[in-house]
Amino acid sequence: MQPEFWYKKWDSNQIGFHQAEANPYLQRYWPELAIAPSARVLVPLCGKSLDLLWLAGQGHQVIGVELAEKAVEEFFSEHQLQPQISEQGAFKVYRSVAFELWCGDFFALTAEDVADCTALYDRAALIALPDAMRQRYAAHLQHLLAPEMKGLVITLDYDQTQIPGPPFAVNDDEAQWLLGQGWQLEKLEERDILAESPKFQQGGVKWLVERVYRVSA
Repeated sequence: MQPEFWYKKWDSNQIGFHQAEANPYLQRYWPELAIAPSARVLVPLCGKSLDLLWLAGQGHQVIGVELAEKAVEEFFSEHQLQPQISEQGAFKVYRSVAFELWCGDFFALTAEDVADCTALYDRAALIALPDAMRQRYAAHLQHLLAPEMKGLVITLDYDQTQIPGPPFAVNDDEAQWLLGQGWQLEKLEERDILAESPKFQQGGVKWLVERVYRVSA
């Protein structure tokens, strides 16, 4: 999947993946992780998600990584934040208050860039990537994060033959294989959300399951 795909999505405002409020799984399960408020949280492929604001509201410093600069600019403008902008390696970094949004290719991120991140929140990154890129993403993620990492990963599962991604289907076996090689995974919840998803209903999908995982190193 090429960067131009996501640039086009943002330029044409085709961002159905953007939620109008903080994710309910995040609000429900994050407190159970007992992550220190001082922890820095990595949020890959963050878009302009309101989850960033929720995490900051818990006291965290939030490190988001996003390919589309339009998404980053809209996050700061929509929340009346004036970022300081600098170049760091392959990234343009927007910083303001509790936020650092790194605009660029996630795979260019180095362990040194996020050396002090001890928490992870992935709602829309793993499922945004096709098969081969998911394997690369999972390996890179585990290389980046500190040994004491804790976090949440949310996946989506359905019959991929019925509708093309993204979001892509990631079943439980794949999630366990991708992330369980270096981390511990605990499935916290799974729920069929087809009734809440007109796009998938219209595409003929018969079931649509969200799963929430606690991950730890």
